[in-house]
Amino acid sequence: MASIPAPLPPSTANWHWKNKTVTPWAKQWFERELTSVRVSGEGTEEVGIEHVVEVDGDVELGQRKSKLITIYDCRVVLDWSGTASDGTAVSGKLTIPEVSHEITLDGTSDYVYEWSLNTSRSPAVDALFQLAKARLPAALEAKFNAFPAAIIDTHGKDLTVSADPSRQGSPAPSGSASASAPAAKSAGDAALKKKAEGAGAVKSGGKAVNTTTVTVDAQFMAAADDLFGLLTDEKRIPHWSRAPAKSVPQPGAEYSLFGGGVKGKFVSVSPPKEFVQTWALSSPTWPEGHYATLTTTLDQGSDSTKVTWSLNGVPLGMEEEITRNLQGYYVQGLKAIGLGTVL
Repeated sequence: MASIPAPLPPSTANWHWKNKTVTPWAKQWFERELTSVRVSGEGTEEVGIEHVVEVDGDVELGQRKSKLITIYDCRVVLDWSGTASDGTAVSGKLTIPEVSHEITLDGTSDYVYEWSLNTSRSPAVDALFQLAKARLPAALEAKFNAFPAAIIDTHGKDLTVSADPSRQGSPAPSGSASASAPAAKSAGDAALKKKAEGAGAVKSGGKAVNTTTVTVDAQFMAAADDLFGLLTDEKRIPHWSRAPAKSVPQPGAEYSLFGGGVKGKFVSVSPPKEFVQTWALSSPTWPEGHYATLTTTLDQGSDSTKVTWSLNGVPLGMEEEITRNLQGYYVQGLKAIGLGTVL
């Protein structure tokens, strides 16, 4: 019986890029929290959120280098209702086109509120309508400000590996299992050799690294030259990466993304169609001194641009992880700023 490897220590496991989609939970959170919002005016005037009509968008929790990051961009549609000073029941609709990480935490812009009134107008109705416009936004924004912390409190434990032994994986086997280790290693080496056929084999730090190529692509509702700038300009990269960046698109220039999580050098730059970079992941699981080659191509169509990321030199065994990372941090990062990604 093959031995069971010991689990990665928390410091290593928490370094990986991870994503968890929490959109269904988020919709329930909005329905529960926003319908509790009510404000009062003078006398008997009262108005609040009656019903959450729609929450359209994606909500995710990501982990990058042990840091939990909320990723969301939603359009929220609400029914509001209240009672005017003369007892008239008043109702209407409120649309908030964007509730996002960028507005809530980065403060890149203000919330936009689009109001409509269903009830026939009168002085008392108009007064209540003005009360709703004046006081409901602040109450709603208090809820929006609490949303990122609620995501992390509820789902953070699913992405973070605890140092508590009770939450780690199976313990390392005792010495009795060690006798089978050589046979297991031989079988594993044979499988690895077979898997490496047709893939690359490069030397890194004096050691051969068996590698393969990972490719991810997506369509974006933006022009190729605009996307090229978003992907290479260090002033624009943080808009979608939500982390500091260093990037000057010139051959030989060093770059770093995601706060140093990815680094390398530009090999060639051909705006707005293609750029090539060396690429290394700052992670204990990535071979020391090893660089892959990332070729990013942009193919503009009549109404959208296809971006393809082709990463050649991915160590065998890391294909799924790197694919998730490219999709989660490049594709979903651009999607989160409203480029209308179609996966």
